[in-house]
Amino acid sequence: MGLEVATLTLVLGMAAVGALAALGAALLGAAPWLQMLVFIVVTLAMLLVVRPIARRHTHTPHELRTGAAALVGQSAQVLDPVDADSGRIRLAGEVWSARAFNPRAVIDRGKHVHVVQIEGATALVVEED
Repeated sequence: MGLEVATLTLVLGMAAVGALAALGAALLGAAPWLQMLVFIVVTLAMLLVVRPIARRHTHTPHELRTGAAALVGQSAQVLDPVDADSGRIRLAGEVWSARAFNPRAVIDRGKHVHVVQIEGATALVVEED
């Protein structure tokens, strides 16, 4: 399961459920060919039925996001120059600390930026075109 958490593809988890079903068949005394068939059928069923449902639930539409996650993708105005280490922006009517997403970028006061990510109480931003 550690690999599943690292990859987030939801494939290994589905195969694990198939393996558990095959284990159940083995404990009931099923022949090896039947154990393999149970593994294949259950794994395919999980991949075709459960995985699409699970993937839909992992991708929350922007309209349903709350808190800091709702600020990702928003536009903001630079109050103090933003670089790789510091800066301040006005985001959703509040003053936020900010850093440039590109460590070599420097964004001047008054420019408009796009929020790419929120890390704690700091917004990572890129300059809008």
